[in-house]
Amino acid sequence: MAYKLTYSQTDLDLTQTLNKPKRWYYVAVALLFCGVLWGAFSWLYQIQTGIGVAGKNNPVGWYLYITTFVFWVGIAHSGTLISAILFLFRVKWRAAVYRSAEAVTLFGLATAGIFPLLHMGRVWVFYWTLPYPQMGGLFPNFRSPLVWDVFAISTYLTVSAIFFLTGMVPDIAIIRDKSKGWRKKLYGFLSQGWQGTDRQWRHYTAAYVFLAALATPLVVSVHSIVSWDFAMSIVPGWHSTIFAPYFVAGAIHSGLAMVILILIPMRNAFNLKAYITDHHLESLAKFLLFTATVVGFAYLIELFVAWYSHNPWERAIFLYRAFGDYWFAFWALFVCNLLVPQLFWVKKFRTSIPFLVVVSLAVTIGMWFERFTIIVTSLAHEYIPFAWGLPTLTWSETGIVIGSFCWFFFLFMIFSKTLPVVSMWEVKEQLDPPE
Repeated sequence: MAYKLTYSQTDLDLTQTLNKPKRWYYVAVALLFCGVLWGAFSWLYQIQTGIGVAGKNNPVGWYLYITTFVFWVGIAHSGTLISAILFLFRVKWRAAVYRSAEAVTLFGLATAGIFPLLHMGRVWVFYWTLPYPQMGGLFPNFRSPLVWDVFAISTYLTVSAIFFLTGMVPDIAIIRDKSKGWRKKLYGFLSQGWQGTDRQWRHYTAAYVFLAALATPLVVSVHSIVSWDFAMSIVPGWHSTIFAPYFVAGAIHSGLAMVILILIPMRNAFNLKAYITDHHLESLAKFLLFTATVVGFAYLIELFVAWYSHNPWERAIFLYRAFGDYWFAFWALFVCNLLVPQLFWVKKFRTSIPFLVVVSLAVTIGMWFERFTIIVTSLAHEYIPFAWGLPTLTWSETGIVIGSFCWFFFLFMIFSKTLPVVSMWEVKEQLDPPE
């Protein structure tokens, strides 16, 4: 945009995203909803027929469901990282991108939370995993990774939702004042009586800093708990002390790639190039390059430890990953997660929108293959050759995984037309005050 940004212009530009949708929006929502219905049908078929239709067998009891579960939990880490940690460090370019990143966190968790239920044979008794008192004295086994995931996801989702809604209160109040009818009542409830007084701003900023400080440890703790699902076992390729920082770095890496993939089409669709600028995208590209370097270092350390340990099973599993049945997944994760992002060392590549999209898409695919390699290869090729086996890819399991991606983007499309995708009050903080 050629005009100079002002407070009123910012309100006008960032609330126009809530106007009546165009035709392309309805088409996109309809297609995504069809994908959600396909996933729901596949799940109902699995419930009616049995968990065996998901292609799992002995020894591979964890397959696409847990792979995709870990993937979505990793995607969800980007919002808390960009919003909380960068806020505490007062990074200015955060303001234009963190709202969408926080939405990625919530919708990623909402998608990930489905997969432990999908993995259950009797999903109608899912509440047995919750630590509630009941007459039979039946409590969940707290040594079970399934219970750890329940606590991790519920805690992270609660804090992230509070942080997300708290950050939007001043913006929702602006929309409230511009709305009529039932929308005014809805936004009036969500704005919690916000009037923008000096007293409210002082309490609000103090509460926001507190929530940011509270949410920051969750970036490390939640995905560390997910990594313990594997590291606490004695399965070759899993029993490793590096898994907690390794999983956290990988989660941030995949989350940043997903944020870039969402921001680029969104800023074009809603004409937000004055707010989500090339500088913001370049900053995210630099961040992605940094996380790629950290993840690549973790890969090399993992290979070194397997060789240096002189453990025959550890060596065998890494050789199997590189040259066995799933060699394509192993090399895909190396190329996509480590080598492709190195293009961002060149300014021409990290400032090119097509290259940003290609590299971010490659990282997203590579991080899914990383989780697939860790989970499936270790189970398929464990200790005893007699017990080795491979899972079978089925249409129902594939339909559920595709449905989960449609569900995630469907939720984001609804969000983009319900709440402001860019923080108005934080953008205004960086503008010159009105004369």
